[in-house]
Amino acid sequence: MRQYILLNPGPVNVSPRVQQALLRGDLCHREEEFSDLLAGIRAKLLRAFAPDGYTSVLLSGSGTLAVEAMVSSALPEGRKLLVVNNGVYGERMLRMAEAHRIATVELQSGWSERPELGKIESILQADPTIAAVALVHHETTTGLLNPVREVGAITRRLGRLLLLDAVSALAGEDLDLARDGVDLCACTANKCVQGLPGVAFVLVRSEVMTAMQDAPRRSLYLHLPLYWEAQERRSIPFTPSVQAWYALDEALDELLEETVAARVRRYRAAALLLREGFTRLGLRFMLPADQQSNSITSMFLPEGVTYRRLHDDLKARDYVIYEGQGKLQSSIFRVANMGSLTLDNFRQFLQALEEVLGLPLSRS
Repeated sequence: MRQYILLNPGPVNVSPRVQQALLRGDLCHREEEFSDLLAGIRAKLLRAFAPDGYTSVLLSGSGTLAVEAMVSSALPEGRKLLVVNNGVYGERMLRMAEAHRIATVELQSGWSERPELGKIESILQADPTIAAVALVHHETTTGLLNPVREVGAITRRLGRLLLLDAVSALAGEDLDLARDGVDLCACTANKCVQGLPGVAFVLVRSEVMTAMQDAPRRSLYLHLPLYWEAQERRSIPFTPSVQAWYALDEALDELLEETVAARVRRYRAAALLLREGFTRLGLRFMLPADQQSNSITSMFLPEGVTYRRLHDDLKARDYVIYEGQGKLQSSIFRVANMGSLTLDNFRQFLQALEEVLGLPLSRS
């Protein structure tokens, strides 16, 4: 079977070790062996990302499912959610809240702009019915990093919750949940964690989880306290994607051995190597360097080059890139450097990109 180098922001290439974890065998989720697997994964998540003061909740599904579970479960009756919307995934959180009949206030910015912190603070001060702020850490629409620590300082000071979509950021960006004032953090086993699609999780500050027991149940399948109560008893309310859980278990072992800090450094080094190559090729970045994530680079398509031609010519050379979303679909392309890949993989990609674009890559 042909093996592609995936330069899209998930699914990502995973290590042979994670792939082999799928072969552990079939397992009934009502057996003690699964309870051990469940407890082990929950503990490893906390060791990796939130060793003190947090609890972990596992779900079967995509990162979007974890975000919707977080959004739909966290707010008390009659309270509002302030949604920071500067990309496709901020917009998605807004639609999630509306689907669950949660009153929202939207703070919209351009897709290449960070939110104005003063506006967040003034909105919260003016409306005491807003219980929480929803923010995307890494807005993969463009590769934009939002100011989590600064927003967390505001929500903490004003006594509100911070709900963070870290689906494309956790294990790829500098993030300390306690330091940064994050109360709930939704993520996936895939992307920077380097597991397989099919498992997601939410990390929740312990006292917030206790308070969430009184929140209305807006969904059966997505209600986080339901999962947490069962998982505290080493059980689970619905049938899980067991083999994907095996892969997450192994991916977390890999992550803990590498350390989260070292993985963040590895991703940053890969992004810098790629961006140096893109610069030599004369490509134009959509974002300034200080706003770019460690794992996605968005660039304008060169004049006369369509995304379809660029994608297909690179795929013929075994590299898969990603198109823009929404209004950016016809003007940009994105290159991700998530997953179990090496600097040599990225050097070889740059050579392939040079061939496809027909431009000389300067050796200066």
